[in-house]
Amino acid sequence: MKKCLLLILLSTAVSFATKAQVMANRPVWVTIKSANLHCWTCKELLDRYLLVENKSNMDNGMINWTYNLINGEIRVQYLPDRVNIEDIRTAMNNAGFDADTAKAEPSVYRKLPLACKLAADGGGPKKGQPCHIQPN
Repeated sequence: MKKCLLLILLSTAVSFATKAQVMANRPVWVTIKSANLHCWTCKELLDRYLLVENKSNMDNGMINWTYNLINGEIRVQYLPDRVNIEDIRTAMNNAGFDADTAKAEPSVYRKLPLACKLAADGGGPKKGQPCHIQPN
């Protein structure tokens, strides 16, 4: 009887541990705001950087990302056991883009096209010229 009870307790503990591990591997979505992410050029620059960064430094932890260029947001789906939100923000900063309250790397930011810079620096979308639409 003791062996049977011990076996039941052991199998229950293993099932809880397995379930906790599976839940930790579930993808998570996060939205990151960027004050200088408003045009199609910015999107393409950041896409290229994140693809390389994801493969080389993030163990392919970022699964998917989408942009809302009108609001200056990127929505990232990632695996928390491979990468964390700070890694994603750092990658964005290293590409020259602000990420929430974290500021872009100044040396890279200076090299961005004018459209991808902050309005305070003379950049951003120009009146009457929407740049959030994919060019032909």
